[in-house]
Amino acid sequence: MKIVLQRVAEAHVVVDGCEVARIGTGLLALVGVERADGLGDAERLAQKTATLRLFASEPDASDEDPRPFDRSVREIGGAVLVVSQFTLHGEVRRGNRPSWSRAAAASDAEPLVEAFAARLRDAGVETAEGRFGADMQVVLVNDGPVTLVVDSHDLAGPRSRG
Repeated sequence: MKIVLQRVAEAHVVVDGCEVARIGTGLLALVGVERADGLGDAERLAQKTATLRLFASEPDASDEDPRPFDRSVREIGGAVLVVSQFTLHGEVRRGNRPSWSRAAAASDAEPLVEAFAARLRDAGVETAEGRFGADMQVVLVNDGPVTLVVDSHDLAGPRSRG
């Protein structure tokens, strides 16, 4: 699994002209599932997302300047907006048309995206979700900007991708 995490001041998802999800301060998580991914990948990424220090600490009397990357989304009481994004596994090595052959089938990917969101909730993070498989308009105010790409395969250590 691969996610693109963007620190946001706010974000929302619109489907067919109707808003289906909205968050304030927090993270937008674009989540892509690869064919070889499983529940462990969703759990690792949810844990990492809940604990990554991407937010500034509060200034205190001994330090006038807050540290820019000292608190997690959970620590600040922020939220995560989870949006499925199969295109994260697009291959562009050949030609000009991306290949989606590494992306999981929707029937395999949807339960893993839902498990990712559920594990975030279990970790105490407010979580909103886009609509899996829908044509979504994702609107966000990127804060920083701060954007990271996190791959569950990198978190699991070396692994053969035969």
